[in-house]
Amino acid sequence: MRRRLVLFDIDGTILLPAGAGRRAVTRAVAEHFPLTDEALQVRFDGKTDPLIVMELLAASGHPDPRDPHIIKDVCERYVDYLDEELTRTRDTTILPGVIRLLETLESTPGVVLGLVTGNVARGARLKLASGGIDPDRFRVGAYGSDSHHRPDLPPIAARRAEPFLGRIPSGAEVVIIGDTPADVTCGAGIGARPVAVATGSYQEAVLLEAGAAAVFADLSDTRRVVEAILWDGSNSN
Repeated sequence: MRRRLVLFDIDGTILLPAGAGRRAVTRAVAEHFPLTDEALQVRFDGKTDPLIVMELLAASGHPDPRDPHIIKDVCERYVDYLDEELTRTRDTTILPGVIRLLETLESTPGVVLGLVTGNVARGARLKLASGGIDPDRFRVGAYGSDSHHRPDLPPIAARRAEPFLGRIPSGAEVVIIGDTPADVTCGAGIGARPVAVATGSYQEAVLLEAGAAAVFADLSDTRRVVEAILWDGSNSN
């Protein structure tokens, strides 16, 4: 039996929240410090929520953009606004193939589903629920609320998977599925196998160049995606 901890990113991989996150976090940051035009150009994809807050504050000229108390306060306020935005718009889109893939993996012996996402934990749950996905389908997770530094997250998720897998998984036992170069590279410290999907802002060629072991236009070809997840090198030359 092949044991796998399969860690999904959320935004651009599982779903698209129609800009709810950006609207909520810029609103929360603006309560603490006026946002500049430069700040409004900051990219969010591939980053953790706390890092996004730091970058927005820094781009706006805040004197101490890394102040942990400010970051904590802004992130808490952001999640309140996120809840409002998701409830008001109800525009979350689940990306192609995601539901069938989750169902297939859940029925595969030895597979544990998890999350590795830049979202803070409460924000992750809100986004999943807004798309009709029960957050508890993911038995473990590591979040932006665990660390602002994305490469810290896969080892955290692996440690949290120990009760389900009988040991802390590493190497190809950990598969990270994401849509950005940051998703592709974040698990390098534990040798995780990155599988990328071009349903976010990055094209397949960029994700391959970042080091993805496999790249898909979307997750709708369940058989091929599962083969990439369960790959163990036994058929390689």
